[in-house]
Amino acid sequence: MQVTVEDINTVKKVLHIEIPKDKVLDELDKAYSDLKKRAKVKGFRPGKTPRSMLQRLYQKDVHADVSSKLIQESLIDAIKEADLKILGPPRVDPPELSEKTSYRFDATIEVSPQIRDIDFKGLDLKKNIYAVTDEEVQVQLQMLQKNLAYFKDIEEDRPARENDFVLIDYEGFQNGNPFTETRRTENYSLKIGNGQILKPFDDQLIGMKKGDQKDIIVTFPEDYFNPKLASREITFQVNLKSIRQQVLPSIDDALAKQLGNFESLEDLKKAIVENLTKGYEKRTEQEISEQIFQALISRNDFEVPDLLVESELEAILDEAERSFSYHNKTFEDAGLSREKLRERYREVAEKQVKRHLLLSKLIEQEKLQLSEQDLENGMEDMAKASGQSMEEIKSYYDRNEDKLDFFKHTLLEKQVIQLIIENSRIQEVAPHERAADMSIEADET
Repeated sequence: MQVTVEDINTVKKVLHIEIPKDKVLDELDKAYSDLKKRAKVKGFRPGKTPRSMLQRLYQKDVHADVSSKLIQESLIDAIKEADLKILGPPRVDPPELSEKTSYRFDATIEVSPQIRDIDFKGLDLKKNIYAVTDEEVQVQLQMLQKNLAYFKDIEEDRPARENDFVLIDYEGFQNGNPFTETRRTENYSLKIGNGQILKPFDDQLIGMKKGDQKDIIVTFPEDYFNPKLASREITFQVNLKSIRQQVLPSIDDALAKQLGNFESLEDLKKAIVENLTKGYEKRTEQEISEQIFQALISRNDFEVPDLLVESELEAILDEAERSFSYHNKTFEDAGLSREKLRERYREVAEKQVKRHLLLSKLIEQEKLQLSEQDLENGMEDMAKASGQSMEEIKSYYDRNEDKLDFFKHTLLEKQVIQLIIENSRIQEVAPHERAADMSIEADET
């Protein structure tokens, strides 16, 4: 057997393999010999069917089986001979087998990148020090206040106007026929002016009174998030059932008690500050981690295998799909597709793969190991974060050993990051921007 290794790049290679004609004929002889013992051909006794007849009846199947066997056995030998640590199964497009020549085929493989020892010491890192402000606490209180708001019908006999809350029944039609995407909906609440359906829809609600019925005609824009509605003209039959006003509770001790587990408004404020502080601490960790990886990648550039990128990309998309499903939505509902998201997040996946490869290299380089106490502490942290007991966490990993190995590796990655931080120069600075997006949901509080 002859093997030639062609480097496509540092992580992708093509094995050009040639199996001698004698080996091919030998395997074909064995295959037909085995087939002769088993084949039941009309007009011949078992074991007496001539090879010429077997070839005429079964040549395609025999050649396929023999080529598959030759590829499998030769690939194992070729990979050992070339001393390659491959990622995933080789990709082969098997050519047809011939009794007249040797058997040649190509196999594309991917291997882990060879990363040289990493100099991780002496990085210059900036640590943003965030402080929770009174304004942020007030914003959180107002969010909670709005979540506990209720609606009541206005007593005044007047038409609906901008910023009113209305309760409507509606159904959308296209060319006089009910349209699936705008099926009949009852007791739909919206605030006029927010454009929950479309702004032109809201504009035509203005002036309607309780009990009024009206046809509202709107044309959805070309770039509407739901492609099934984009550019369509829909006639909505609308019944306005009530005009309502939002009643906000006072921000006081009663509101805090209504949320549960709080005796006073001050207790609630303390919980908000605590949650925001934890959020800022997590944000600071993420910012430092990002600086670390940017520095490491700039010092250690290398190619990444497509196989690992594809795997990471699938994990990202699966997580996004689960998130959509949790909110009873699909990618299509948001005008997205798996292919569009693959394009959007491919660069993210590549960075994630580089991150894991760098950390794995450092774990090996620094000979880091996980103690039983480290594992115990990691499980305790997970139990607290998930609201589960230690028994539940341990039971889960007892049933899923592959998940346990991944969890252990994650803990080792955290050790590596901590080691890098301990060997870095860290400058504490005031952030340039407030964390506008560091909000907490009412149920989280």
